[in-house]
Amino acid sequence: MIDKIKAFFAKNVVDSEDSSLSGEQLATAALLIEVMVIDGNLGEDELQAISATLSQMLGISATQVDELILLSRDEVAEATSLYQFTREINAHFEHDKKLDLMTAMWRVAFADGHLDKHEEGIIRRVADLLHLRHSEYIQCKLNARNNAANA
Repeated sequence: MIDKIKAFFAKNVVDSEDSSLSGEQLATAALLIEVMVIDGNLGEDELQAISATLSQMLGISATQVDELILLSRDEVAEATSLYQFTREINAHFEHDKKLDLMTAMWRVAFADGHLDKHEEGIIRRVADLLHLRHSEYIQCKLNARNNAANA
């Protein structure tokens, strides 16, 4: 999946300094999209949350986010392990940035107003692979839920 997402960015994202995104940025996008598609229900609220998050985190247009989501939905089935994504995150993210990613994943999960057991399960697995403590996992969940309730 990472290779196809890299090809997408190489083809679609043009930056005067650098025409590609780093592996950790691509892994971030892939993990957020995994949370979005894991329950099989792609509601409009969830799509808006993932679009806004990806646009903000990766600095890409709404059209490019939409295309990335379509591409990723097709590729999620091919991904055999979350490790390929979390390896990039562990190699490049400081602890605080990992917590920000975890909170973003929870925001995507809460965006449709329903927390599916599959969404919670994938976030738990990612937290374990990122070597986050259970208390941090819970704090990120509470932060995202509180922000969703206040929005």
